[in-house]
Amino acid sequence: MNLSKILSVLIVLFLFSTRAEAIKIGLKTDAKEIKIASSVSAQIYDGFKDKVLYEITPMKVYEFNRKGNELSIVINKKNVGLGTNQVVIRTKKPGYLCSKKAWYRGDFIINNMGSGLTLINNVPLEDYLKGVVPSEMPSKWNEEALKAQAIAARSYAVATRNAGKHASKGFDLVDTTADQVYGGASAEKTTTTKAVNETKGIVLVQDKKVLPTYYHSSSGGQTKVWNSGSSFLQSVPSFDSDLKKNGHGVGMSQHGANNLASQGYNAFQILNYFYKDFKFAKLSDNWDI
Repeated sequence: MNLSKILSVLIVLFLFSTRAEAIKIGLKTDAKEIKIASSVSAQIYDGFKDKVLYEITPMKVYEFNRKGNELSIVINKKNVGLGTNQVVIRTKKPGYLCSKKAWYRGDFIINNMGSGLTLINNVPLEDYLKGVVPSEMPSKWNEEALKAQAIAARSYAVATRNAGKHASKGFDLVDTTADQVYGGASAEKTTTTKAVNETKGIVLVQDKKVLPTYYHSSSGGQTKVWNSGSSFLQSVPSFDSDLKKNGHGVGMSQHGANNLASQGYNAFQILNYFYKDFKFAKLSDNWDI
């Protein structure tokens, strides 16, 4: 990478401010029951009122069920109605909530949507990314590849939320490859958390809109584009020709990113290689729950 190329990368880095709430991740949908636990004392709130409905004991499993159009909780082997179809579960001091055999930062929201129960993790964006990056890219890979992954994952999350992909279900993204794999706090690694922290708030934008930065494992030699008319997605050599195609092939090849990082590319140069016609921007800090 020559000096003029490096300078062009730095020139496109600018800042703008945008306010957004914590991101909501759908962990379960259409469930018959939902079991949760907390590492510390927690409280169950009515989702529509600032009213505590029940106190949660640390390290004890609680089961939620449907009771007509409302929610119920099993107490002493009996279903007790909570008088609402939405609850928020929040720790009383810093701690973690558990479900799906994993621990999570932030709050839980449980909805009775009619067709079943929905479990949502309402979590600050940067904390969400700490559980995404190690779930999407090996934590032992080159640190510049991990930083590129953090920026791409952040941009995808914000763009998807802004597009309202899952808005009808009450959340922004799911925790699978249908959006981005998210393992909660249980997935966090020191190297990937460092990558998230060192790129805090940085996203890719075009015309002041955050871009849906698609990425995949490997392209087998050449990335491809969808017929979206988006100028930021172009077909380029993927630097992973030694591998078979794994994924949709659009946007950044994760193996290609790691190979470029091993050749001396930094995170910004990697992203400028795989995406075109964009600028870097930094979100404001207003991602509080």
